[in-house]
Amino acid sequence: MPCKPNSPLLLQRFLPYRLTTLSNKISQALAAQYSQRFDLSIPEWRILAVLGEGMPLSAAEIVQRTAMDKVAVSRAVKKLLDKQRLEKNQDSSDNRRFALSLSESGQALYEEVVPIALEYERRLIAELSHDEIENMDKLFNHLDNVILK
Repeated sequence: MPCKPNSPLLLQRFLPYRLTTLSNKISQALAAQYSQRFDLSIPEWRILAVLGEGMPLSAAEIVQRTAMDKVAVSRAVKKLLDKQRLEKNQDSSDNRRFALSLSESGQALYEEVVPIALEYERRLIAELSHDEIENMDKLFNHLDNVILK
């Protein structure tokens, strides 16, 4: 239950805090399954995941889509380029822009990690009903729209 107006802040009931801590716990638990095996950090996985959707993106577009810090994206992109998991190509319509995409080894890694991520998600929501999952999705979409206003 959210805090009432004029009441003291109760961190354990404060929605932004709860969402952040839950997100961190989920990301860390998933990362534990792939980080050591694939030498992959959470920011690196998020970049692979967003680029795995198939569209080349600039670093700025990755920042926007993942809501990660610019510095974290920059560091992770550099590591992924060094490991040859990404390709960096100059945009033909804008010489100042570089588009990032998965390399062949990055695509292979993505295809190995995705089933692990999907299985983790399946276990995470296994005890939720179909209606609860639908309501959670609606709630996330609503909160996303509130934030965008």
